[in-house]
Amino acid sequence: MKKHRAFILSLAAGIALASSAYAQTELTVYTAFEAVDLQRFAEAFNKDHPDIKVNWVRDSTGVMTAKLLAEKNNPKADIVWGIAATSLLILKNEGMLEAYTPKDVDKLDPRFVDKDRPTSWIGLDAYVAAVCFNTVEAEKLGLKPPKSWKDLTKPEYKGHVVMPNPASSGTGFLDVSSWLQMFGEKGGWDYMDALHENIANYTHSGSKPCKMAGAGEVPIGVSFEFPASQVKSAGAPVDIIFPEEGSGWESEAVAIMAGTQNLEAAQTLMDWTLTPNAMTALNQSFAVVALPGIAKPVEHIPADLEKKMIKNDLEWAANNRKTILEEWSKRYDSKSESKG
Repeated sequence: MKKHRAFILSLAAGIALASSAYAQTELTVYTAFEAVDLQRFAEAFNKDHPDIKVNWVRDSTGVMTAKLLAEKNNPKADIVWGIAATSLLILKNEGMLEAYTPKDVDKLDPRFVDKDRPTSWIGLDAYVAAVCFNTVEAEKLGLKPPKSWKDLTKPEYKGHVVMPNPASSGTGFLDVSSWLQMFGEKGGWDYMDALHENIANYTHSGSKPCKMAGAGEVPIGVSFEFPASQVKSAGAPVDIIFPEEGSGWESEAVAIMAGTQNLEAAQTLMDWTLTPNAMTALNQSFAVVALPGIAKPVEHIPADLEKKMIKNDLEWAANNRKTILEEWSKRYDSKSESKG
């Protein structure tokens, strides 16, 4: 009896110790999600997995991409979550990602899934380029709303347009890479040369141009659909315009860093991002999510938003990112806002 009791106590202690160790599992997660989104997603994950503590490290897409590359030989992150797929494709090419195919990956829209098996990254949603147009400020200046991207090069808009810097903002990079795909290389740079004449400045945040338009600081902000919806819902006199040529888009994606010491917990987070719970949380911000049948309309965003998204070659954009950014900086960086 004593031996049996000792065995039970020993087994219970082992289970308790194992449970305690797992309860203390911590993940360092690099992300570019907006802070308001991150809080909601973090709460949803914590509810489903209270045994995993997540230490979030947040910055803009361009800054996070540079940080990850700088840490290549001494990675600090266990997993990246909510960073542009084009950035993760760069990390994949550098051999920095842990190949892992999450559960139920075949249920996702294939546009959001790495083509290789096992997969190295999975897209979560699409953020789609949009123009925020302040109707009150525009009326004061006698400006009519643009219908197309090319309309933004009209002389009457000179000094009245703000857009994100593609080197620091994923939204800015999706704009630039999509224009090069839509208009061709020469046509794309010619377009950006003309647009540059009308730019007041380039911001280091993808949401900031729309917030500026909403606040009346500028009449026109090139941004993406979620901050546009937020600004309009808050009562700003903003029209949300999806240009007639189509809108570029990018996918916020998730990937596990190679060499993580917390692989099982990282896989748990990656698996969780594909669940209906996670996708429902994402849909509160994004009208297009990777899991079909989940998305419900987002306020002020057209229900047919997917039809406005261009055919986007994410791998082309990733493979040409360095060259594109070097050329863009050489031509236009003089109008970028101070990073301070």
